[in-house]
Amino acid sequence: MNGRPDFLEIKEEYARFRPEGEVSLEQAIGAVGEAIAFCHRQGIIRLLVDTTGLTGFAPPTIAQRFWIAQDWAEKARGSVAVGIVLTPEAVDPNKFEVTAAENAGQTANTFTSESEALEWLLQQKRT
Repeated sequence: MNGRPDFLEIKEEYARFRPEGEVSLEQAIGAVGEAIAFCHRQGIIRLLVDTTGLTGFAPPTIAQRFWIAQDWAEKARGSVAVGIVLTPEAVDPNKFEVTAAENAGQTANTFTSESEALEWLLQQKRT
């Protein structure tokens, strides 16, 4: 599992993961988790994830958001900041998953625009 995941592009200051296709929520969570783990192994400290190209599942519930945050935090091991671009209907206005990620030692944030996510991400420093 040391190979670069499909849809992952390595830039100078960050990596961008922009998966596409019809998948289940579990498949989407797993794909993002693989990209986070890859960045951790490679020493990449910033990951922009754009999920807007994924279809086939409903927005996650609050409980699912908690487990997603826990899973991704475990894979990042405190060393990968993740900015996540979501469709407007997938956004939790209270950003529950951001709080859950922070509580698990993960630096993460959600956005509806890639430019906002990238601006935030590039401000994140090595922890």
